[in-house]
Amino acid sequence: MSQPRYGIWSPVGGNFGPLNTPDEPIDASYERTRSLVLEAERLGYVTTLVAQHLANPRSLELDQLETWTACAALAEATESIEIIAAIKPLLFHPAILAKMALGIDAISHGRFAINLISAWFRPEMERTNIPFPPHDERYRYSDEWLQVVRALWSGEKVNFEGEYFKIQDLSLRPFAVAQPYPRIYLGGASDPAQILAAQQADVYFINGQPIEDVRKVIKQVLSRPRFLPQPVRFGLSAFVIARPTDEEAQAELERLMALQKLEEQYKLSVAKGVDKEAVMFQLFAKNPAVGGNGGTAAGLVGSYDTVAARVTAFVDAGIDTFMLQFNPFVQEMTRFAQEVMPRVRHLQKVV
Repeated sequence: MSQPRYGIWSPVGGNFGPLNTPDEPIDASYERTRSLVLEAERLGYVTTLVAQHLANPRSLELDQLETWTACAALAEATESIEIIAAIKPLLFHPAILAKMALGIDAISHGRFAINLISAWFRPEMERTNIPFPPHDERYRYSDEWLQVVRALWSGEKVNFEGEYFKIQDLSLRPFAVAQPYPRIYLGGASDPAQILAAQQADVYFINGQPIEDVRKVIKQVLSRPRFLPQPVRFGLSAFVIARPTDEEAQAELERLMALQKLEEQYKLSVAKGVDKEAVMFQLFAKNPAVGGNGGTAAGLVGSYDTVAARVTAFVDAGIDTFMLQFNPFVQEMTRFAQEVMPRVRHLQKVV
């Protein structure tokens, strides 16, 4: 059983779970993200995901940190942690994005990766008049977009002509530091997302949900045709609540649920902007939770021993990377590193 990789969601839209509490005032600044990522690196977290939105989905009045400039700065500020920038292909031509990614790859000395999201938040497209094709077409677009990006990352001269893009005699320098190219993560819960992940992604991100459902998703993705020589790996998003006892963790879950309910207007704002074809929001409705992208639905709520056992079970099911959310972030991120990570290592030695 391999050791899991632990990462954190960078708080580019403020906080996870309740947005604004006495313990965790809202703060979507680069200074806060930089501080958190540096502390995560010190604590032993090996990756961080920087989500992408033009505007905060919860409210236009809220700050939203820009992804790619932040990732370039984080690449310079850090030493070892992997930096994953989310990318919506509709916002960037693949040749421009490929060049930007190679720049951050060079700054980070090979620690940069992308997380492809085919977009679900309609208002940021509609308000900028950027075309927003139907759900399945967005994945066809993303498929071709990803082919172009990977070809340009190869360092060879690229000639490509497809439905959406035409590239003529273009090669990019310098070559990628990460070999054979920066790692590609992919998120999405629909069949087209699974198919694209199976074909072209290095890691498929699964939103937080019960382990029985995660096992089914992994089985489904592994049954799809694969275009790359190396097998696809799997990541899981989760919001963690770990305490000395299960009862204390449950009490904290209920407290955060109550605080989150007081901010129902933000949830309604997101709901109004969701593409109704986006499958992941159907899953969120099925599994109410604290946090984003499934949050506590993954079940990482309980005593230190309980959470460690559940992490170990997910690893056994095929999860390689855990992308985690906390609130208050620094306090709970530290608690997880000090109390849960060692217990997982111990359980794996026992097994």
